[in-house]
Amino acid sequence: MSDTGGDAAGAAARPGPPPAGPRPGPDPVDVAVGFACALRRSGLEVSLTSALLYAEALSVCDVGSRPSLYWAGRAALVHRIEDVDVYDAVFGAYWLGEPLGMPRMAAASVPVILQVDDADGSDEQGEESPRDGETITLRYSATETLSAKDFADYTDDELEEARRLMERLRFSGPTRPSRRPEPARSCRGRLDVRRTVRAAMRSGGEPMRMHRRTSGRRPRRLVMLLDVSGSMERYARALLRLLHAAVAGRSRVEAFALGTRLTRLTRELSSRDPDRAMRAASAAVPDWSGGTRLGAGLRAFNDEWGCRGMARGAVVVILSDGWDRGDPSEMSEQMQRLQRVANRVVWVNPLKASPGYAPLARGMAAALPHVDDFVEGHNLESLERLAQLVLADTPRASRPLGATHAAGPALTGASQ
Repeated sequence: MSDTGGDAAGAAARPGPPPAGPRPGPDPVDVAVGFACALRRSGLEVSLTSALLYAEALSVCDVGSRPSLYWAGRAALVHRIEDVDVYDAVFGAYWLGEPLGMPRMAAASVPVILQVDDADGSDEQGEESPRDGETITLRYSATETLSAKDFADYTDDELEEARRLMERLRFSGPTRPSRRPEPARSCRGRLDVRRTVRAAMRSGGEPMRMHRRTSGRRPRRLVMLLDVSGSMERYARALLRLLHAAVAGRSRVEAFALGTRLTRLTRELSSRDPDRAMRAASAAVPDWSGGTRLGAGLRAFNDEWGCRGMARGAVVVILSDGWDRGDPSEMSEQMQRLQRVANRVVWVNPLKASPGYAPLARGMAAALPHVDDFVEGHNLESLERLAQLVLADTPRASRPLGATHAAGPALTGASQ
């Protein structure tokens, strides 16, 4: 009796056969993907968009009708008349079970011409290269790589390429008010009696327009002093090209070399020929890669050139690592004199970008309290930022000098 009850309970627990009814058909997406893969194996190019379009067509057409199935796939998957034979063979083998009598379609060989262009657009193929096939132009540029690379790691070829890139930098400089007035383009300004009367004479003595004039503006002088001592040798050769680009690219630019003495390089770097300018500058500097006496060099600049008028109202850019064997008090005194007469003093230090850098050198620590902007100068990107900084006409009172001045006095007595 217990066995009969157990069998009945087990029979009740086991599921019965599914109810009779129509079974769900295959997923149109799976069918379309399978047929598209068969076409790809035979060499036909079928994109994912075409496969999805074929799946959408299968969901609305009569799959049991052979013409509907054929033309839906032909419209969605075949885009060239040359592929119809391959499609017919794969359709018969996939849907009708017919043997695939057509071999795998060989890819057509298309001649492709690779034209390699450099950054200037000149190709390496020459003028007589064949043009019968499709041409793919490959371009590359070393500008991005050189922009972030340190000048100390440059090769001679990279240094020449950097010189061409520096020529694009425009050290136009800020402007300042000029004593010479210029015609006003608006109704504001003082009345220009001479121009008004001269114009009235052309109209029978009747003043038809009141001409006015306003204060003109002229660019500020840019003075650049480059440290050419032995500690700056890795960067001096690249920064000298920067001085040449600035001197040859605009007027009112003065260039000097600082080492054991002060050497003016404006005349030597004014040549448009860069090779000639580099040779003349190298010949004019007798203490290249020598010692460092920045304080004495700044004193000579202030006494002979700077305080007499060259640095008055100018933007002075000093490119140096700050290593000085002279007296720190002399450096501090001369930097203070220079800051009093200049509109802005910018110190460009190539070592500032080094990890863990601190202005511990005696010369750098003594000069830092009298510097308006302390920036990097180790690669092209930093020089581009320098050009933008020189162009900006920011009043000295609004510049964030707190951090710069706080670092100077405490480090003045630091060892070299």
